[in-house]
Amino acid sequence: MPAVDRAEGEVFARGVGLDGTQGYYSLLIVNKDSPIHSLDDIIKSPGIYTFGNGDPNSTSGFLMPSYYAWAKNHIDITKQFKRVAVGNHQSNMVAVANKQVDVATNNTEDMAKFAKSQPDKVAEVREIWRSPLIPGDPLVYRKDLPAEIKAKIKTFLLTYGMPEAGSGWEAQKATLNGLTYGKVDASDNNQLIPIRQVMLFRDKLKLQDDANMSAEEKTKRIGEIDAKLAELEKQVMSN
Repeated sequence: MPAVDRAEGEVFARGVGLDGTQGYYSLLIVNKDSPIHSLDDIIKSPGIYTFGNGDPNSTSGFLMPSYYAWAKNHIDITKQFKRVAVGNHQSNMVAVANKQVDVATNNTEDMAKFAKSQPDKVAEVREIWRSPLIPGDPLVYRKDLPAEIKAKIKTFLLTYGMPEAGSGWEAQKATLNGLTYGKVDASDNNQLIPIRQVMLFRDKLKLQDDANMSAEEKTKRIGEIDAKLAELEKQVMSN
């Protein structure tokens, strides 16, 4: 994101995983025997369930669910849940599997790893909610490059490792696989919107917790963030 915002960069493509995924997702998981089957089941049951939240520095374990699951539904987790614990992805998965918490955050990448390393535990959990896509690695070129140069770069990378690349495409494919990419797909700056939303939300949380800022200044700056979030939401709806 800094390359786009501060260095006149432009997203034009993104790597696609070996399994065809264009990124990964934040999850809410419950025990397989849980009566919870959707986010709505939680929202309708304040004070009933326990929650395993992620580390505040984690995008998928904390920021994505904090914004998309809770803030957008006007949920204060300290009031919604009977108890809130904080852990990493593995401890949250194990806590759900062992019925130590009712619901917890996780993500699709780590759950795929746990399915190989701890299949017995993963068999005890199921997903009830997933976030918007957390995009895969963006590829960026300078916004002010001549159009013909942009076209050449884009064509080269979008066909790299594909039969249409011509002679040597198999070797290119092996190179991509070594980078854990299956191929490269076209993209644009809109890929960054979900990340922009959660970063703004993170800034809002910091402001709300700032005891040294005047109420007037805090209200003003939170209002500015809310306006930016509203504008991003309009962009999401128009795409």
